[in-house]
Amino acid sequence: MTDWPDGLEQWVTPEGWKKILAVDAHAEGEPLRVIVDGFPHDGFPRDARGGVRAWRRAARERHDELRRALLWEPRGHADMYGCVVGPPVSPDADVSVLVIHNAGFSTMCGHGVIAVTTVLLETGLASRVSGEGVDPGQGEGDDERSLGIDTPAGLVVAHAAMEGKRVAGVRFRNVPSFVLRLDAEVDVPAVGPVRYDLAYGGAFYAYVSAEALGVELSPAEVPRLIEVGRSIKATVQRADPPSHPDSDDLGFLYGTIFVGEGRVPGSHSRNVCVFADGEVDRSPTGTGVSGRLALHHARGELEEGQRIVVESVLGTRFSGRIVGRSRVGPHDAVVPEVGGRAWITGVN
Repeated sequence: MTDWPDGLEQWVTPEGWKKILAVDAHAEGEPLRVIVDGFPHDGFPRDARGGVRAWRRAARERHDELRRALLWEPRGHADMYGCVVGPPVSPDADVSVLVIHNAGFSTMCGHGVIAVTTVLLETGLASRVSGEGVDPGQGEGDDERSLGIDTPAGLVVAHAAMEGKRVAGVRFRNVPSFVLRLDAEVDVPAVGPVRYDLAYGGAFYAYVSAEALGVELSPAEVPRLIEVGRSIKATVQRADPPSHPDSDDLGFLYGTIFVGEGRVPGSHSRNVCVFADGEVDRSPTGTGVSGRLALHHARGELEEGQRIVVESVLGTRFSGRIVGRSRVGPHDAVVPEVGGRAWITGVN
């Protein structure tokens, strides 16, 4: 370990400062600040009946200024993402997470599941956070560990492929995902008529064709993608607001996903997600890939067990496949499994 520079090792946090411990990571390019200590847990449910959604509501009402302090400048940036880790709520979980971004508290985050699983297993924090000294379970093989994660959207189960103490990759079984609209159309100001699909993969997205809109899915075009993506999101939310059968807390449009052709050999396609307050996902978006699986299945384009690889705006990739069928209220649903990699980048 590098020695502290002279003087810095004597510096101590001034009395009265709030102390937060966070481990920074990224999953295929998308950041995640994993807050493991110091975030208030008032409002945390004492049993499974309240679910993590109750904690989300309480944190949103009481501690939004702390979310802003942790993610906005000078500690973060416009595209910063984070999660708060807490003890489990449901019997099958090891931990729970609140997902936070530049505009508030989300309901689920696929890249976040990949990154927080990597952080908790590589640092050994998983058993500490569980509150019961429970080690994460053994996975399907000797070199795999599993982690049950309670999210506002429901229980997600992650499986980490281990190489010694390093997490080489994570695949997670997401909440059931379903299609709400196919080939709907809306007139978007300054854009014109836009055809979109509406699907849920832990959050609702409006999926649109990049080619039809004349936008290129590249880093150079991100400002234009933000402009168009925000307009589409706002218009669809007004004209066709989604609802979720299980909870009003889940019934809002999280973002716009532009879909285009893949560029990396072996990729099925490319996703660029514009969500929250004009935030752009550097990863392929795990919840967005889950919704894509539901859409392709609804159109008869994807069979159960068939694997696809989806790129991000950077060319980084998540894999996705359907591992089961389900129902969500009146909707036919699929059970998606999404996989990717994450890396720890620092400790704050």
